[in-house]
Amino acid sequence: RHTLSLVRNEIVSIFSRLGFSIAEGPEIEDDWHVFSSLNFAADHPARDMQDTFFIQRNPDVLLRTHTSSVQSRVMEKAQPPIRIICPGRVYRNEAISARAHCFFHQVEALYVDKNVSFVDLKQTLLYFAQEMFGPETKIRLRPSYFPFTEPSAEMDISCNLCGGKGCSFCKHTGWVEILGCGMVDPNVLDACGIDSKEYTGFALGMGIERITNLKYQVKDLRMFSENDTRFLEEFTSAH
Repeated sequence: RHTLSLVRNEIVSIFSRLGFSIAEGPEIEDDWHVFSSLNFAADHPARDMQDTFFIQRNPDVLLRTHTSSVQSRVMEKAQPPIRIICPGRVYRNEAISARAHCFFHQVEALYVDKNVSFVDLKQTLLYFAQEMFGPETKIRLRPSYFPFTEPSAEMDISCNLCGGKGCSFCKHTGWVEILGCGMVDPNVLDACGIDSKEYTGFALGMGIERITNLKYQVKDLRMFSENDTRFLEEFTSAH
């Protein structure tokens, strides 16, 4: 299997043990599901954070820039409790280099129910980090900003190469950033037809390439899509 498939399946397996089921959606999307339903106003500066591919110059039809669009689709059709994980390919108009690509892969998770708190989010993140990177892994959360969560945080894990002591990979900080997360903004719940006075939820999202880099130290993102069998065969013995 492809390296990204191995890591995707491992992430899905970890969350399935917590009761999360897989949800999928279209890669060609509309503005409502990618932006508007997720608290991006028409003139919101956060839209500029993601360089979007539009289809035939139609501002309402685009390639999804994140798999959060699957979350909004599920929330529109289902009432809580909702516990889903959304893996898939996403697209952004970026120059291709060792550190960036115009398409990549994400996994996002969403949990909406009564009395869901930041404590639930933190425990889920700790469980994931220790299952993925080993039982000695530590996590830390730093305040951040995303339009669809409030409060929001970036999560770091203790560097799995140096054990948190500091090395060139973690820039001698002992920590490596792996994902973004936060409590679902009440505006998002209301926009999708869920009563924000009755329900709360958390969401988190990570790049599969990022997690793969941490597990296997693949430095060049282009290697994932060049179909070089010599590269792919390096990972068969490990699984």
